[in-house]
Amino acid sequence: MASIACTPPVPAPEEAAGLRERARGALLGLAVGDALGAPAENLKPSEIRARWGRITGYVAERPQGTDDTEYAIFSGLLLARHGSALTPADVEAAWHEWIADRAEGPFRGAGFSERGTLENLRRGLAAPISAQHRHAWSDGLAMRAAPFGVFAAGRPAEAARLVAIDGSVSHEGEGIYGGQAVAAGVAAAMTGATVPVVIAAALAVVPDDSWTARSLRRAVAVAHRGERAVRSAVVIGGYPWTDLAPEAVALAFGAYAAADGDFREAVLTAVNMGRDADTTAAVAGALSGATRGLSTIPTPWASAIGPARGRCLPSMAGHHVLEVAELLVEAAERETGEAVATSEPLPATPQSTEPLPPLPATPQPTELPPPPPPASASRSPEPRVEDRRPRERSPLVGAGNAGQGDSEGRG
Repeated sequence: MASIACTPPVPAPEEAAGLRERARGALLGLAVGDALGAPAENLKPSEIRARWGRITGYVAERPQGTDDTEYAIFSGLLLARHGSALTPADVEAAWHEWIADRAEGPFRGAGFSERGTLENLRRGLAAPISAQHRHAWSDGLAMRAAPFGVFAAGRPAEAARLVAIDGSVSHEGEGIYGGQAVAAGVAAAMTGATVPVVIAAALAVVPDDSWTARSLRRAVAVAHRGERAVRSAVVIGGYPWTDLAPEAVALAFGAYAAADGDFREAVLTAVNMGRDADTTAAVAGALSGATRGLSTIPTPWASAIGPARGRCLPSMAGHHVLEVAELLVEAAERETGEAVATSEPLPATPQSTEPLPPLPATPQPTELPPPPPPASASRSPEPRVEDRRPRERSPLVGAGNAGQGDSEGRG
């Protein structure tokens, strides 16, 4: 057995520049992965190859983020406002303020889990009842979990606690576990921890016998064999939707492990596996961006990311992920009275950590969105369904993270 050495704590005050570099790498990495993966969402690898060969960069004329980026901005702004004092009531109020009580166009509000949550909130239901809908196991929390790891850098258990509070309004069970795994992984990566330690931190905060943990372990166990092996290890072949949190989170960590934390390889591996490619690439991008820092993201990819356009969440229009990264680091510093200098013990690792890269220019933060005037809306919620049998295609397909049968899931 390899010798074990503990990883260092979160960077001390004199290393705050490196902490900001990783924070910006995490959230810009999420947005880049989202934009790279969006065209491949719900596709099989064979369909990706037929259209583009192997995707090696942006294939859309105007690359842009999806609900993944806009909900990450939403959660990041919320966390920057409340910090470690965040409560379910705060999250619920923000959903009303920034999403549910606003007028919206057709299918605004993102995927199935978000739509179910909005329907429940608009009927007057509160957390955790608002999370009781058919898609509470989706990856909608995992896609917005990275800001919690940025805020709680070096404290994966705290990141997992906070993201579960955020998720209490919209998710249950495996949906919560997926978000916790991502938040904890990013929190560990923010210290420059090695890939095995990041994975161990993610596994440490979810039940060992959960579907999420089992899928994640299977993915990273075969990651050295490449993306086809990772995909075969976790994809539920024939299942009609692609936004399963245990599957998407495992694919993202598998891509991250296969690339040994390299940003470019991690996100491209996630993109070319298809399925919920924008989410898996966003998570892989957040993990590798936190691990290696902003400077590891290819400049042409980074420069294509501008402020959110508000296509999913109009209230998030104009906010940039780099602004959110800065707000989160500042919020963490305010809570300690100085640059963050404490951390939880991280899982042991047999490898050394990466050096901190230099700090680029810091963006200027902007004000949080003001409260909108209230608007009323009401729809009956869908019945809660716990089984995993294929169902009829939802009328919301195309509005969020939906999919189709996948014969390439195994073998």
